[in-house]
Amino acid sequence: MPKTLTKLTAVAFALAMALPVQAEETSLDTVVATVNGQDITLGNMLVIRAQLPEQYQQLGDDVLWDGILDQLVQQTVLSQDEKAQETKRVTLSLENERRSLLAAEVIKSVADAALTDDAIQAAYDAEYMGAELGQEYNASHILVETEDEAKALVEELNGGADFAELAKEKSTGPSGPNGGELGWFGPGMMVAPFEEAVKTLEVGQISAPVQTQFGWHVVKLNDMRSKEAPALDSVRGEIELKLQQEAVQGYIDDKLAAADVTRMDKSETDVSVLSNMQLLED
Repeated sequence: MPKTLTKLTAVAFALAMALPVQAEETSLDTVVATVNGQDITLGNMLVIRAQLPEQYQQLGDDVLWDGILDQLVQQTVLSQDEKAQETKRVTLSLENERRSLLAAEVIKSVADAALTDDAIQAAYDAEYMGAELGQEYNASHILVETEDEAKALVEELNGGADFAELAKEKSTGPSGPNGGELGWFGPGMMVAPFEEAVKTLEVGQISAPVQTQFGWHVVKLNDMRSKEAPALDSVRGEIELKLQQEAVQGYIDDKLAAADVTRMDKSETDVSVLSNMQLLED
């Protein structure tokens, strides 16, 4: 063999040896372990990984690989044991699991199909655009323990006392140090008696004493405005969930309406049989 070719062959061999070994292409059918001739696949591992509780999902793949594969190997060994009999409990559980998983696939398909950009925009427009969203209020309050204390505060305020200074001095609520300011709030964000009192006030007006479970309040309405529609992105999650729930429920209702369903009348049996778990062991 010519020396030049020998050198080229040696160089090519050296380069080949230096290249990283390419991992085999993996798929759901990739065999990751074999137990007495029974294969365990990557697909088996992925299904378990997908069903892990949230706290375990955060573990690294290296840790999860060992834990999941150990579990599958142990289960496979035990499932091959002569004591592993397919009892009625096992057969019925497998039937229920298959039914549940197939139903879940349908629900996922319907829910995913419901989330189009057009559907999300239409739902947002119907919910918020042109709708009367109500008023928002900006108020301050002074919270005290008794009605007499609240009445005395009203007299002081009517006499020209500064609301914020009185709140800092007298209020027992957490907003006291801030002059009693509560900021902006909308319907349902305050306890009912407080909210109703605020709704009766004009901007700048001070209320008569108002009693709630927290004590007695003297309220001042600082400002009010029409509630603005939230940005689409801020409510997208709520809209998507509603669209999916409506789509899934509608699909189920349609399928049930078209299905031939018969049910046993409860009066035909003793419903206490539902607690007779011994039937599964017979």
